[in-house]
Amino acid sequence: MKDLKYLAALTIPLTAVVGLYLKGAWCFLTPVYSFVIIPLLEMLLPEDNTNYSEPELENRKVNKIFDWMLYFNLPIVYGLVVWALIIVTSVPLETFEIIGLTLSLGMVLGTNGINVAHELGHRQTTNERFIGKALLLPALYMHFYIEHNHGHHLHAATKEDPATAHYNQNVYSFWFTSTIRQYLSAWRIQMKLLKNSKQSFFSVKNDMFWFLVIQLVYLLAVFSVFGRTGLLFAIAAGVTGFILLETVNYIEHYGLLRSKTASGRYERVKENHSWNSNHLVGRIVLYELTRHSDHHYKSSKKYQLLECHEESPQMPFGYPTSMVLALIPPLWFKIMNKRVPTHMISA
Repeated sequence: MKDLKYLAALTIPLTAVVGLYLKGAWCFLTPVYSFVIIPLLEMLLPEDNTNYSEPELENRKVNKIFDWMLYFNLPIVYGLVVWALIIVTSVPLETFEIIGLTLSLGMVLGTNGINVAHELGHRQTTNERFIGKALLLPALYMHFYIEHNHGHHLHAATKEDPATAHYNQNVYSFWFTSTIRQYLSAWRIQMKLLKNSKQSFFSVKNDMFWFLVIQLVYLLAVFSVFGRTGLLFAIAAGVTGFILLETVNYIEHYGLLRSKTASGRYERVKENHSWNSNHLVGRIVLYELTRHSDHHYKSSKKYQLLECHEESPQMPFGYPTSMVLALIPPLWFKIMNKRVPTHMISA
Protein backbone atom coordinates (compact mmCIF):
# COMPACT_ATOMS: atom_id res chain seq x y z
CA MET A 1 0.00 0.00 0.00
CA LYS A 2 2.89 2.38 0.61
CA ASP A 3 3.50 2.43 -3.15
CA LEU A 4 0.12 4.13 -3.54
CA LYS A 5 1.26 7.15 -1.53
CA TYR A 6 1.70 9.11 -4.78
CA LEU A 7 -2.07 9.10 -5.18
CA ALA A 8 -1.83 11.98 -2.71
CA ALA A 9 -0.78 14.07 -5.73
CA LEU A 10 -4.42 13.87 -6.78
CA THR A 11 -5.45 15.87 -3.72
CA ILE A 12 -4.60 19.01 -5.69
CA PRO A 13 -7.16 18.36 -8.46
CA LEU A 14 -9.53 17.12 -5.75
CA THR A 15 -9.47 20.56 -4.12
CA ALA A 16 -10.25 22.07 -7.53
CA VAL A 17 -13.25 19.73 -7.79
CA VAL A 18 -14.49 20.97 -4.41
CA GLY A 19 -14.12 24.58 -5.58
CA LEU A 20 -15.99 23.93 -8.81
CA TYR A 21 -18.79 22.15 -7.00
CA LEU A 22 -19.28 24.43 -3.98
CA LYS A 23 -18.13 27.73 -5.53
CA GLY A 24 -17.97 30.83 -3.36
CA ALA A 25 -14.87 31.08 -1.18
CA TRP A 26 -14.23 27.39 -1.88
CA CYS A 27 -12.95 28.45 -5.32
CA PHE A 28 -9.72 29.38 -3.54
CA LEU A 29 -9.31 26.01 -1.84
CA THR A 30 -6.59 24.83 -4.24
CA PRO A 31 -4.18 27.76 -3.69
CA VAL A 32 -4.88 27.68 0.07
CA TYR A 33 -4.25 23.93 0.17
CA SER A 34 -1.10 24.16 -1.96
CA PHE A 35 0.54 27.15 -0.33
CA VAL A 36 -0.83 27.19 3.21
CA ILE A 37 -1.91 23.70 4.29
CA ILE A 38 0.88 21.75 2.57
CA PRO A 39 3.64 24.06 3.92
CA LEU A 40 2.19 23.69 7.41
CA LEU A 41 2.18 19.90 7.04
CA GLU A 42 5.78 20.00 5.85
CA MET A 43 6.81 21.92 8.94
CA LEU A 44 5.03 19.46 11.24
CA LEU A 45 6.14 16.22 9.58
CA PRO A 46 9.75 14.98 9.72
CA GLU A 47 11.96 14.87 6.63
CA ASP A 48 12.72 11.52 5.05
CA ASN A 49 16.17 11.19 3.50
CA THR A 50 16.25 7.40 3.38
CA ASN A 51 16.96 5.58 0.13
CA TYR A 52 15.68 2.25 -1.10
CA SER A 53 17.49 -1.07 -0.88
CA GLU A 54 18.50 -2.82 -4.10
CA PRO A 55 15.58 -5.31 -3.93
CA GLU A 56 13.18 -2.41 -3.37
CA LEU A 57 14.62 -0.52 -6.34
CA GLU A 58 14.27 -3.56 -8.58
CA ASN A 59 10.66 -4.01 -7.53
CA ARG A 60 9.81 -0.34 -8.00
CA LYS A 61 11.50 -0.33 -11.39
CA VAL A 62 9.15 -2.95 -12.86
CA ASN A 63 5.97 -2.13 -10.90
CA LYS A 64 3.57 -0.61 -13.44
CA ILE A 65 1.40 0.99 -10.76
CA PHE A 66 3.83 3.92 -10.67
CA ASP A 67 3.32 4.50 -14.40
CA TRP A 68 -0.46 4.23 -14.21
CA MET A 69 -0.58 6.79 -11.42
CA LEU A 70 0.97 9.20 -13.94
CA TYR A 71 -1.28 8.22 -16.86
CA PHE A 72 -4.38 8.74 -14.70
CA ASN A 73 -3.62 12.47 -14.66
CA LEU A 74 -4.53 12.82 -18.33
CA PRO A 75 -8.31 12.31 -18.00
CA ILE A 76 -8.31 14.20 -14.70
CA VAL A 77 -6.65 17.30 -16.17
CA TYR A 78 -8.80 17.40 -19.30
CA GLY A 79 -11.94 16.60 -17.35
CA LEU A 80 -11.30 19.54 -15.04
CA VAL A 81 -10.53 21.86 -17.97
CA VAL A 82 -13.87 21.06 -19.64
CA TRP A 83 -15.84 21.21 -16.38
CA ALA A 84 -14.26 24.52 -15.40
CA LEU A 85 -15.04 26.00 -18.82
CA ILE A 86 -18.66 24.88 -18.53
CA ILE A 87 -19.01 26.39 -15.05
CA VAL A 88 -17.34 29.70 -15.92
CA THR A 89 -19.39 30.22 -19.08
CA SER A 90 -22.79 28.95 -17.96
CA VAL A 91 -23.11 29.77 -14.24
CA PRO A 92 -23.36 33.33 -12.88
CA LEU A 93 -20.19 33.86 -10.87
CA GLU A 94 -18.73 36.73 -8.90
CA THR A 95 -15.39 38.11 -10.07
CA PHE A 96 -13.61 36.66 -7.04
CA GLU A 97 -14.98 33.21 -7.88
CA ILE A 98 -13.63 33.39 -11.42
CA ILE A 99 -10.24 34.46 -10.07
CA GLY A 100 -10.25 31.57 -7.61
CA LEU A 101 -11.19 29.04 -10.28
CA THR A 102 -8.52 30.42 -12.62
CA LEU A 103 -5.86 29.98 -9.95
CA SER A 104 -7.16 26.54 -9.02
CA LEU A 105 -7.25 25.18 -12.57
CA GLY A 106 -3.89 26.81 -13.30
CA MET A 107 -2.33 25.02 -10.35
CA VAL A 108 -3.71 21.72 -11.57
CA LEU A 109 -2.24 22.44 -15.02
CA GLY A 110 1.11 23.21 -13.42
CA THR A 111 1.33 20.24 -11.04
CA ASN A 112 -0.73 17.41 -12.51
CA GLY A 113 -0.19 18.74 -16.01
CA ILE A 114 3.28 20.15 -16.64
CA ASN A 115 5.01 18.32 -13.79
CA VAL A 116 3.68 14.93 -14.91
CA ALA A 117 4.46 15.86 -18.52
CA HIS A 118 8.02 16.58 -17.42
CA GLU A 119 8.33 13.05 -16.03
CA LEU A 120 6.79 11.38 -19.08
CA GLY A 121 8.78 13.55 -21.48
CA HIS A 122 11.92 11.75 -20.34
CA ARG A 123 10.48 8.34 -21.12
CA GLN A 124 11.51 6.39 -24.21
CA THR A 125 8.13 5.07 -25.37
CA THR A 126 6.10 7.01 -27.92
CA ASN A 127 2.85 6.56 -26.00
CA GLU A 128 4.27 8.03 -22.80
CA ARG A 129 5.77 10.97 -24.63
CA PHE A 130 2.43 11.54 -26.35
CA ILE A 131 0.66 11.71 -22.98
CA GLY A 132 3.35 14.10 -21.77
CA LYS A 133 2.84 16.43 -24.72
CA ALA A 134 -0.93 16.25 -24.30
CA LEU A 135 -0.58 17.33 -20.67
CA LEU A 136 1.44 20.37 -21.76
CA LEU A 137 -1.25 21.53 -24.19
CA PRO A 138 -3.77 23.19 -21.79
CA ALA A 139 -0.89 25.15 -20.21
CA LEU A 140 0.12 26.37 -23.69
CA TYR A 141 3.67 25.20 -22.97
CA MET A 142 4.33 22.39 -25.43
CA HIS A 143 7.73 23.84 -26.37
CA PHE A 144 8.86 22.84 -22.87
CA TYR A 145 9.25 19.28 -24.18
CA ILE A 146 12.01 20.34 -26.59
CA GLU A 147 13.78 22.99 -24.53
CA HIS A 148 13.80 20.96 -21.33
CA ASN A 149 15.09 17.73 -22.85
CA HIS A 150 17.54 19.19 -25.37
CA GLY A 151 18.39 22.48 -23.65
CA HIS A 152 17.95 22.56 -19.88
CA HIS A 153 19.50 19.17 -19.19
CA LEU A 154 22.53 20.19 -21.22
CA HIS A 155 22.95 23.69 -19.81
CA ALA A 156 21.49 23.45 -16.27
CA ALA A 157 23.35 25.51 -13.67
CA THR A 158 25.09 27.64 -16.30
CA LYS A 159 24.53 31.22 -17.45
CA GLU A 160 23.48 29.83 -20.83
CA ASP A 161 20.45 28.09 -19.31
CA PRO A 162 17.22 30.14 -19.39
CA ALA A 163 15.75 28.01 -16.60
CA THR A 164 18.56 28.64 -14.10
CA ALA A 165 17.95 31.68 -11.89
CA HIS A 166 20.96 33.94 -11.33
CA TYR A 167 22.16 34.86 -7.85
CA ASN A 168 20.13 37.85 -6.57
CA GLN A 169 17.62 37.59 -9.42
CA ASN A 170 14.07 37.86 -8.09
CA VAL A 171 11.35 35.46 -9.17
CA TYR A 172 9.29 38.12 -10.96
CA SER A 173 12.19 39.01 -13.23
CA PHE A 174 12.84 35.30 -13.75
CA TRP A 175 9.29 34.68 -14.94
CA PHE A 176 9.92 36.96 -17.91
CA THR A 177 13.50 36.03 -18.74
CA SER A 178 12.94 32.29 -18.41
CA THR A 179 9.65 32.20 -20.33
CA ILE A 180 10.93 34.26 -23.25
CA ARG A 181 14.40 32.72 -23.43
CA GLN A 182 13.10 29.17 -23.18
CA TYR A 183 10.69 29.71 -26.07
CA LEU A 184 13.40 31.21 -28.27
CA SER A 185 15.80 28.47 -27.22
CA ALA A 186 13.25 25.81 -28.19
CA TRP A 187 13.04 27.25 -31.70
CA ARG A 188 16.85 27.35 -32.02
CA ILE A 189 17.08 23.75 -30.90
CA GLN A 190 14.33 22.72 -33.30
CA MET A 191 15.98 24.40 -36.27
CA LYS A 192 19.27 22.74 -35.39
CA LEU A 193 17.60 19.34 -35.18
CA LEU A 194 15.96 19.90 -38.57
CA LYS A 195 19.26 20.98 -40.11
CA ASN A 196 21.10 17.97 -38.72
CA SER A 197 18.49 15.61 -40.15
CA LYS A 198 18.29 17.59 -43.42
CA GLN A 199 14.60 18.35 -42.99
CA SER A 200 12.74 21.46 -44.12
CA PHE A 201 10.85 23.89 -41.89
CA PHE A 202 7.53 22.34 -42.93
CA SER A 203 8.69 18.83 -42.17
CA VAL A 204 6.45 16.60 -40.08
CA LYS A 205 9.43 16.46 -37.71
CA ASN A 206 9.19 20.18 -36.96
CA ASP A 207 7.61 19.72 -33.53
CA MET A 208 7.69 23.44 -32.74
CA PHE A 209 5.58 24.22 -35.79
CA TRP A 210 3.06 21.52 -34.93
CA PHE A 211 2.98 22.56 -31.28
CA LEU A 212 2.05 26.07 -32.42
CA VAL A 213 -0.68 24.73 -34.70
CA ILE A 214 -2.09 22.35 -32.07
CA GLN A 215 -2.22 25.08 -29.40
CA LEU A 216 -3.96 27.48 -31.79
CA VAL A 217 -6.49 24.78 -32.71
CA TYR A 218 -7.07 24.14 -28.99
CA LEU A 219 -7.77 27.83 -28.33
CA LEU A 220 -9.99 28.11 -31.41
CA ALA A 221 -11.95 25.06 -30.24
CA VAL A 222 -12.39 26.62 -26.80
CA PHE A 223 -13.54 29.88 -28.39
CA SER A 224 -15.99 28.16 -30.75
CA VAL A 225 -17.61 26.19 -27.94
CA PHE A 226 -17.30 28.49 -24.93
CA GLY A 227 -16.96 31.93 -26.50
CA ARG A 228 -14.72 34.83 -25.50
CA THR A 229 -15.16 34.26 -21.77
CA GLY A 230 -14.08 30.66 -22.11
CA LEU A 231 -11.10 31.64 -24.25
CA LEU A 232 -9.88 34.24 -21.76
CA PHE A 233 -10.35 31.80 -18.88
CA ALA A 234 -8.41 29.05 -20.71
CA ILE A 235 -5.55 31.43 -21.49
CA ALA A 236 -5.44 32.79 -17.92
CA ALA A 237 -5.42 29.27 -16.44
CA GLY A 238 -2.69 28.22 -18.86
CA VAL A 239 -0.54 31.21 -17.94
CA THR A 240 -1.06 30.46 -14.25
CA GLY A 241 0.08 26.90 -14.92
CA PHE A 242 3.34 27.80 -16.59
CA ILE A 243 4.09 30.57 -14.09
CA LEU A 244 3.82 27.88 -11.43
CA LEU A 245 6.34 25.83 -13.41
CA GLU A 246 8.69 28.78 -13.73
CA THR A 247 8.50 29.36 -9.99
CA VAL A 248 9.62 25.77 -9.50
CA ASN A 249 12.39 26.31 -12.06
CA TYR A 250 13.46 29.37 -10.09
CA ILE A 251 14.00 27.51 -6.84
CA GLU A 252 15.51 24.36 -8.39
CA HIS A 253 18.85 25.86 -9.43
CA TYR A 254 18.84 29.35 -7.87
CA GLY A 255 22.37 30.76 -7.75
CA LEU A 256 24.04 27.42 -8.50
CA LEU A 257 26.66 27.41 -11.25
CA ARG A 258 28.91 24.76 -12.74
CA SER A 259 32.61 25.55 -13.00
CA LYS A 260 34.50 25.61 -16.26
CA THR A 261 37.31 23.18 -16.92
CA ALA A 262 40.73 24.06 -18.34
CA SER A 263 39.37 23.43 -21.83
CA GLY A 264 36.75 26.12 -21.33
CA ARG A 265 33.88 23.67 -21.19
CA TYR A 266 31.57 23.30 -18.21
CA GLU A 267 32.05 20.45 -15.80
CA ARG A 268 29.39 17.76 -16.00
CA VAL A 269 26.25 18.21 -13.94
CA LYS A 270 26.84 16.96 -10.40
CA GLU A 271 24.77 16.41 -7.29
CA ASN A 272 25.58 19.92 -6.01
CA HIS A 273 24.00 21.73 -8.96
CA SER A 274 20.35 21.43 -7.88
CA TRP A 275 18.49 22.36 -4.71
CA ASN A 276 16.86 19.37 -3.06
CA SER A 277 14.25 18.81 -0.39
CA ASN A 278 13.38 15.67 1.57
CA HIS A 279 10.19 17.13 3.04
CA LEU A 280 7.74 14.28 2.58
CA VAL A 281 4.53 15.99 1.47
CA GLY A 282 6.21 18.03 -1.26
CA ARG A 283 8.01 14.93 -2.48
CA ILE A 284 4.77 13.01 -2.86
CA VAL A 285 2.52 15.65 -4.44
CA LEU A 286 5.27 16.58 -6.92
CA TYR A 287 6.19 12.99 -7.80
CA GLU A 288 9.69 13.26 -6.26
CA LEU A 289 10.60 16.34 -8.28
CA THR A 290 12.27 17.63 -5.12
CA ARG A 291 15.02 15.00 -5.46
CA HIS A 292 16.19 17.05 -8.38
CA SER A 293 19.92 16.33 -8.29
CA ASP A 294 19.39 12.63 -8.91
CA HIS A 295 17.03 13.50 -11.75
CA HIS A 296 19.74 15.55 -13.45
CA TYR A 297 22.34 12.90 -12.73
CA LYS A 298 20.31 10.41 -14.77
CA SER A 299 17.25 11.96 -16.42
CA SER A 300 15.86 8.62 -17.61
CA LYS A 301 15.48 7.46 -14.01
CA LYS A 302 11.81 7.11 -13.09
CA TYR A 303 10.44 9.25 -10.28
CA GLN A 304 9.88 6.35 -7.89
CA LEU A 305 13.59 5.45 -8.09
CA LEU A 306 15.09 8.87 -7.35
CA GLU A 307 17.40 8.94 -4.37
CA CYS A 308 18.82 11.41 -1.88
CA HIS A 309 22.48 12.41 -2.18
CA GLU A 310 24.15 13.75 0.95
CA GLU A 311 26.34 16.11 -1.08
CA SER A 312 23.32 17.78 -2.69
CA PRO A 313 22.44 21.24 -1.35
CA GLN A 314 19.30 21.01 0.76
CA MET A 315 16.58 23.60 0.99
CA PRO A 316 15.53 24.49 4.53
CA PHE A 317 11.90 23.98 3.51
CA GLY A 318 9.92 21.89 1.06
CA TYR A 319 9.33 23.03 -2.50
CA PRO A 320 5.77 24.36 -1.87
CA THR A 321 7.00 26.44 1.08
CA SER A 322 10.03 27.61 -0.89
CA MET A 323 7.79 28.76 -3.73
CA VAL A 324 5.88 30.96 -1.29
CA LEU A 325 9.15 32.38 0.06
CA ALA A 326 10.34 33.09 -3.49
CA LEU A 327 7.35 35.41 -3.94
CA ILE A 328 8.84 37.61 -1.18
CA PRO A 329 12.30 38.40 -2.64
CA PRO A 330 13.89 40.06 0.46
CA LEU A 331 12.96 37.05 2.60
CA TRP A 332 14.08 34.60 -0.08
CA PHE A 333 17.46 36.31 -0.47
CA LYS A 334 17.96 36.45 3.30
CA ILE A 335 17.35 32.71 3.66
CA MET A 336 18.93 31.36 0.47
CA ASN A 337 21.84 33.64 -0.45
CA LYS A 338 23.96 32.47 2.47
CA ARG A 339 23.43 28.88 1.34
CA VAL A 340 24.81 29.45 -2.16
CA PRO A 341 28.47 28.31 -2.28
CA THR A 342 30.82 31.30 -2.45
CA HIS A 343 32.76 29.97 -5.45
CA MET A 344 29.51 29.80 -7.45
CA ILE A 345 28.63 33.42 -6.71
CA SER A 346 31.90 34.63 -8.18
CA ALA A 347 31.89 32.18 -11.10
